[in-house]
Amino acid sequence: MGKEDRYRVIPPAEQHRSSRGTVALEGEPYGSGVSLFLIDYVKPGEGPKLHKHPYAETWIVREGRARFTVADATIEAMAGDVVVCAAEMPHKFENSGPGHLDIICIHPSPRFIQEDLE
Repeated sequence: MGKEDRYRVIPPAEQHRSSRGTVALEGEPYGSGVSLFLIDYVKPGEGPKLHKHPYAETWIVREGRARFTVADATIEAMAGDVVVCAAEMPHKFENSGPGHLDIICIHPSPRFIQEDLE
């Protein structure tokens, strides 16, 4: 068994980064059952549009403040908070400022499965 079969380091050059700086990493090519987004939103109000997934999603707020909408609930979260959204729940979040928002979005799926609702 080679090292590649036991672990994999994914350097920044292999990470897909959007024009806004968000890293989207699907686990499937690496043999992982988890995918994730690494997000750093600079401006208050930035965030994804309303959508849902067939699996639960977990967010780790590393820095800043976020306003989550999950179905008809609005949740404020700050650095250190972990928020979990059940499968099939419409949701979105935004940087609620005043500074930037550093958040990790964990998808327990080897690839992203998302239905946009807006």
